[in-house]
Formats: sequence, structure tokens, C-alpha cells
Amino acid sequence: MRKQDERRVLSERTAHIGLALIAVALLASGCGSGGSTRDSPSPSSVSRPSSTAKLSIVSPKNGSVVQAPTIHLKLSLEGARIVKQTSTDLSPDEGHVHVLLDGSLISMNYRLGDEIHNVEPGTHRIEVEFVATDHAPFDPRVTAVTSFQVKP
Repeated sequence: MRKQDERRVLSERTAHIGLALIAVALLASGCGSGGSTRDSPSPSSVSRPSSTAKLSIVSPKNGSVVQAPTIHLKLSLEGARIVKQTSTDLSPDEGHVHVLLDGSLISMNYRLGDEIHNVEPGTHRIEVEFVATDHAPFDPRVTAVTSFQVKP
């Protein structure tokens, strides 16, 4: 992939992540509820739905050694399905996947696979989370984690 294309993809991902974070912040703060802040429930009193999902990372396997610079991420999801629409009408079996590399959100996936480009040599950690259609986590959270090493 050319550097210009990589920058465009990263810019698009950053824009999507920014919009999602703004939406989550607005939902959490009760903006647009039409009521006063005093009438809105506090974030700690708002309960999140639980999910029927079971999420796992098929590859890279925990402890594996992979070749740089592209990581082929493959996930398995049972008891739920990926949906693209964003909604506050939550269902325990609908959502999408957030992917974090070394603690940083790198994508919001609407599929069960991805290619992570330009991963530097060294030890890395991928965490994936199946989240509700409002981009917020279920309770309890539906996550999977793997650690792996990238060789040059």
C-alpha cells in the first residue's frame, strides 16, 4: 500500500473513531434527551444490556510468531451477529467489533477479519471487543485478547 493510501485509510479510521467517541459521549451525557440534567439518570445508574455473544481470536494465536509488517486478524463470533447500523435501540445479539492494538483503538469492524498494516517488530497485544450498536460495551464486556511476536 502506498504511503498516501495508508494516510488516507488512517485518516478515515480516525474520523470514524472520533465520530463514534462523540456519539458515545453525547449518549452518556444525556444530550438531546429534552429533559434537564437533573432529570437524567447518572452514568453509574444507567445499566447496560448483557450480550449473548461469545467472541474469540482465531489468529494470530496467543504466543505465536508472525512475519511483519501485516497481521491477519481472524475472529469467531457465536450467539450474535455483526450489524453496520448505529442505533440506541440495543439488542443483546447485535453489534460490531472494536479492535485495539497495544491499548490503542485502531478500528471498528463490521466483519470478522481484518489486516493490520505496518506492525513493527516486537511483542504486541490485540484486544477485540464486541460492542452494542451504540458503540458502548455490553455488561459484562465481551472481549478476547491475544499476545504475539512480530519478526522482521
